[in-house]
Amino acid sequence: MTAPPCDLNALLGSRICHDLISPLGAISNGLELLAMSGVVDSPEMSLISESVENANARIRFFRVAFGAANPEQEIGRAEILSILGPLSAGKLNIDWQLQNHPLRVETKLAFLLIQCLESAMPWGGTITVSQNETGWRIEGLAERLRPLPDLWSVATRHNPPNGVGANHVQFPLADKAAADLGRRVIMEEDAGAITLSF
Repeated sequence: MTAPPCDLNALLGSRICHDLISPLGAISNGLELLAMSGVVDSPEMSLISESVENANARIRFFRVAFGAANPEQEIGRAEILSILGPLSAGKLNIDWQLQNHPLRVETKLAFLLIQCLESAMPWGGTITVSQNETGWRIEGLAERLRPLPDLWSVATRHNPPNGVGANHVQFPLADKAAADLGRRVIMEEDAGAITLSF
């Protein structure tokens, strides 16, 4: 695997996420100070606290998925779980089964594919991420899946990303991240299940 050339879009993603993490952290610290000062816990305070936690986790997720990644840099399992934990609190559960510290460039692709599956699973379900001797496997299971054949064709390099909107940018970016690794995303779809491997 060779280092890809400088990716200004990924660097831009890293910069935006980096700059947003600090004010979100400040809001979180402010909420803690309010709690310590004796402010009565209320539904409004709980909503703000949960929203900040979710926003912080989402920004950290975006930083991995859309940001720059050093080809040799690893990312710790504890960090991954701390990012995915708050995102698994709703109707979508993300089960990260890897026990090792994977390369950040591979985790970037895995996060992009998780986001692709989120688009196909708007009603909820379970996404399981695992790894074996043949590579990565990311499986989405749900009672109901949204069909996205054109977008999956983009992510699996069967069609160019013509007409892809901003809300689905993760599909062509997943293909690009796979190409940077010298790999290709393989998709298998069955009743209630989508399996992605690379």
